[in-house]
Amino acid sequence: MCKIPLAFIKKDFLIESSYKLAFLANIFGVLISLLGYFFIDKLFGRMLVSHLEEFGVNYFSYVLLGMAFFSYVGIGLGSFSSRIQSEQAQGTLEAILLTPAGIPAILLSMALWNLIFATMDMAIYIALGIFLFKIDFTHINILSAIVILFLTVASFSGLGIISAGFIMVFKRGNPLGWIINSVEGLIGGVYFPITVLPGWLQFLAKFFPITYAIRAMELSVYKGYSLAQLAKEAGFLLLFSALLIPLSIAFFKYSVKKAKTDGSLAQY
Repeated sequence: MCKIPLAFIKKDFLIESSYKLAFLANIFGVLISLLGYFFIDKLFGRMLVSHLEEFGVNYFSYVLLGMAFFSYVGIGLGSFSSRIQSEQAQGTLEAILLTPAGIPAILLSMALWNLIFATMDMAIYIALGIFLFKIDFTHINILSAIVILFLTVASFSGLGIISAGFIMVFKRGNPLGWIINSVEGLIGGVYFPITVLPGWLQFLAKFFPITYAIRAMELSVYKGYSLAQLAKEAGFLLLFSALLIPLSIAFFKYSVKKAKTDGSLAQY
């Protein structure tokens, strides 16, 4: 069973390693993004002090962790649909789906390289935060952070698999991915606490797993909150995962069946 994920990781590594400057370009991109928010903090950070009191940090520390964590959210939401499109373009999707491996095993294997890459991405954010911007991460509750990270990837994987199902059927149309990508960063608390939003947007934010994920991660890292203190956030993320993962796998299986019936499995 382990051979399938390892084969996918080997294939993806060989492809990615052929682009020699990609890793350095990624580090440079992360640094430029952080510098932008660093200067925003210098200009406007004091205006958000009252909204950041519960986290015990300044605006830049808040947004750095939010952006680092957001890369993992991207794994769950974007990796499945992007990989499906990539396999379609390479002409390998039909061969992969016709193997004896089950759909869950194939989907998991497709996401593994993105998970590894996002781990490296988060490490870059944290390293820059510690060594360049002198951010204090010593209060972190490691167990809480790991559990919240796992639940977040799981819940957003459900949304990502549904998005991949749309790609399977419509090839380029992915309304769910577009809607979530457009609003989750704005109202989910990634770039600023949701308390700065008007009441109706704060209410809408409660229906997105990213809202609970960001708050829980900020509190577990900067305030050392235990899982008991984060029971509400962890509970909602667990609920999202329990609902979305079975639903998404069922929808993806239906999409594959429909594409096979229509004879469009190899099209893109």
